[in-house]
Amino acid sequence: MKIRLNSGVSTGKPAPTLRVRGFDVYKDLLSPESQMALVVDLRGVIQQAPLFSPMTPYGRPMRVRMTSAGRYGWYSDRSGYRYERVHPGGQPWPAIPPRILALWHSVTGLDRAPDCCLVNFYDAEARMGMHQDKDEADFSYPVVSISLGDDGLFRIGNATRGGKTESLWLQSGDVVVMGGDARLTHHGVDRIKPGTSTLLRQGGRINLTLRVVD
Repeated sequence: MKIRLNSGVSTGKPAPTLRVRGFDVYKDLLSPESQMALVVDLRGVIQQAPLFSPMTPYGRPMRVRMTSAGRYGWYSDRSGYRYERVHPGGQPWPAIPPRILALWHSVTGLDRAPDCCLVNFYDAEARMGMHQDKDEADFSYPVVSISLGDDGLFRIGNATRGGKTESLWLQSGDVVVMGGDARLTHHGVDRIKPGTSTLLRQGGRINLTLRVVD
């Protein structure tokens, strides 16, 4: 079932295509029209809160450029990883677009809205190391990941570092829900496959990550 998102309209909870280590994967969930509508929404977000390259606590710039929407934005510098209420430029983060909120409510079935929509942009060379999403106050809420643009090789590990992992390619329009026992599972993006999507004018991959922070 492909979802066509209308602003502010919930589409009903779909069934996942597959489950990998507790991650619910919805393959090809978003119609091409909905994918393009989200890209248009994100252009507005980025216009208000431009992409930036955060510094890791180890003093190295991250390969992924990012920004956020919502009450909080995710941030990193030598002081550590954390959520902030304002963009590095000093302005508040823009509101999460209604179509993105509608998708969150559809795949989670929750009335509670997310506090943060993290926007990560991957060019052909960008990667994301294995990590846990653990800076939130309540791990009973899931994390929702939305893929737009070029294919990304998504790797799923374990609750602790190390051990065997599983990988799958995420394509434009795929959605992943990380909840329950999988909420604190390590995961990352090993590489991008350039030229696999025409959604973004200059190529690359956008990943949206929706989270309840408080």
